[in-house]
Amino acid sequence: MTKTAPAESSTSEFEHEPVPQSHRKSLFTVSAVWFGFPMILTNAVPGGLVVAMLGFWPGVGAILTANAIMFVYVSLLSWRAGRTGKSFSLQATETFGTAGYAIASGFLSTVVVGWFAFNTGATGDSLSTAFGWNETLAAGLAGLVFTAVTYLGIRALSVLGSIAAPLFIAAVIIAITIAAQNHDFSAVFGYHGVGGGAMSFGVAVTAIMATFADSGTMTADFTRWARNGKEAVIATVTAFPVASLVAQLSGALFVAAGAIAEPAVNGGNFAPILTSTRNPLLDVFLLLFVVINLGSVCTHCLYNGALGWSHLTRSKMRVLTLILGVIGTLVAVLGAWHYFVNWLVLLGVLVPPLGAVLIADQIILAKRNAGRAPQRFRLTALLAWAIGAGAALLSHFFAPVLSDAVVGLVVGCLAYLALEQIPRSQAPLAKETNR
Repeated sequence: MTKTAPAESSTSEFEHEPVPQSHRKSLFTVSAVWFGFPMILTNAVPGGLVVAMLGFWPGVGAILTANAIMFVYVSLLSWRAGRTGKSFSLQATETFGTAGYAIASGFLSTVVVGWFAFNTGATGDSLSTAFGWNETLAAGLAGLVFTAVTYLGIRALSVLGSIAAPLFIAAVIIAITIAAQNHDFSAVFGYHGVGGGAMSFGVAVTAIMATFADSGTMTADFTRWARNGKEAVIATVTAFPVASLVAQLSGALFVAAGAIAEPAVNGGNFAPILTSTRNPLLDVFLLLFVVINLGSVCTHCLYNGALGWSHLTRSKMRVLTLILGVIGTLVAVLGAWHYFVNWLVLLGVLVPPLGAVLIADQIILAKRNAGRAPQRFRLTALLAWAIGAGAALLSHFFAPVLSDAVVGLVVGCLAYLALEQIPRSQAPLAKETNR
């Protein structure tokens, strides 16, 4: 008598197969995962930065433009994830090949672990600045807590997100109340900035997009849990534009009111306002706010990285969570996070063309590619990503008036559509890539 395979447990993270309908989550659960991710202190920073450099209205225009693009971009990838239940790695396997996907998945899964390390280090730094604690010890303890929460899986991310978002809104309201005692918030609309033309509108759009371009591209890791494509898109809307705008416009508001010291450096970081009164109750609130708020972004990034690397290594998400959590925490404790934020932002420029290729392949050309035989390497996809990334880098260094992220996204999509028009018989190495 043959034995039937045991059903996946309710705690399975489905690292290697699509999430079955029986295990999908409610709209509230999936929305809470995304809603609490961008509504964070470190997302208020770029919002304040672009307003400091451009002035209030041009800065707000850049924020709105970037969020509109992110809404379309992430929603399309989420719609596909909700329909199929496939993670980012499984999506990438379809488009880049059963071996080629490792280039895309390995790249993004490593970048997001870098963001985990950066934000863990930022947690230690924030607690040290606010309370005089030892930065190394604070970062180490925070990293262990964030790793433990991530280990619990997607449900823990949902719970954390549902707490982090309301906490952020409360922090903004309290900070406005304190800052309003010494600053005129009615004057924000006339704020002209301190940048003096040092930042273009295009660079501002890229700065806003780059913060979440990588996890936005890996949105399938979260929205594959939605019951269908429609609910996946609704969950995405809670993040882009809603939660993202709340965070970035909050930072913009504090900068335009003159409540942030050195806004061209600190951006919209309003945490120091909460400590300015030296109120013990506010100190407790700030402690909870920093740990939970930055913990939200850390756990989400670690989840993305662990899920990606677990598929690459044919292991389990929770095993990779422990391994990558320890590595990321060590990087934070050693202080290396201070040195690679600019590299993380630059690498973020290379991500939108990757997502554009996924969208072009799995949505625009979905009917044409139905039933396509698996390939080890799909050269048209890899080449289109390279072309888009190259265009983004050229824009970054030689055309700063443009948005690198948008250039890469558009060029990557068009390059793939063009390459796919080449007849299969004329495509170079067409036979070899199937071996």
